[in-house]
Amino acid sequence: MRIRFSIRFLSLAACTFALTLLSGCATHTLGTPNANDPLEASNRAVFELNDAVDRAVFKPVAQAYAFAVPQPVRSCINNIFLNLGDVWSWFNSTLQGRQVDALNTFGRVLLNSTMGLGGCLDLASQTGAKRIPNDFGVTLGVWGLESGPYLVLPIIGSSTLRDGAGRAVDLYVNQVGYGSLINNIDLRNSLYGLEAVERREALLELTDTIDRTALDRYSFIRDAYLKRRIAQVAGSSAQAEKPPNYEDDEPAPTAEKALGMTPTK
Repeated sequence: MRIRFSIRFLSLAACTFALTLLSGCATHTLGTPNANDPLEASNRAVFELNDAVDRAVFKPVAQAYAFAVPQPVRSCINNIFLNLGDVWSWFNSTLQGRQVDALNTFGRVLLNSTMGLGGCLDLASQTGAKRIPNDFGVTLGVWGLESGPYLVLPIIGSSTLRDGAGRAVDLYVNQVGYGSLINNIDLRNSLYGLEAVERREALLELTDTIDRTALDRYSFIRDAYLKRRIAQVAGSSAQAEKPPNYEDDEPAPTAEKALGMTPTK
């Protein structure tokens, strides 16, 4: 019964999203397309849906989590998840031929996993070693694959055609891959939920700032996301004249994750 219900639910969700996308595309043909966002109308529809879900579910839960759990505990949990993500960043830096970045990231993981108590303490950042966020979407860009059109994915948020494919690999490795190491299903699902809540909680201040200052939240997040992805790919190239700032402030991805709840690290 559970399997049958799940299949019906997923089918209904897929049909709903497809109808939303098609209606958005039809509406968009009546206006002037944006060169960076040819699917803007449908993207805005999905953006509004994501925002509604976030304000109704994710944000209140994150606020309750922030109220109930002390800051040191939240920081420890967040650092552990980020440390696991650094392993994937190291692997992607290696695939991209960025050996210096790979070496620095490996050093971060080694220090934080040992002296940092499994990543609870981010000693690497305290010693001046900045986190270098990396993912498979950037790897595909370094390998020469064009980004394709900007997309807003349900729940996940900002992406592109290329990054969407890369995001599937990221999610499989960082969530499904690590989760498969835990045989207890209840514990595994609890950790998935904890990661989602923790990541949303870490973005509360940023999203509140965007709400107060951005005239058009959709355009602000889209433009910041696209600029950052271009900088990441360019910074991954040996011919890049000026590498971008890789500090873990992540203004663009955090903005889109906040509204789309992206669990990538």
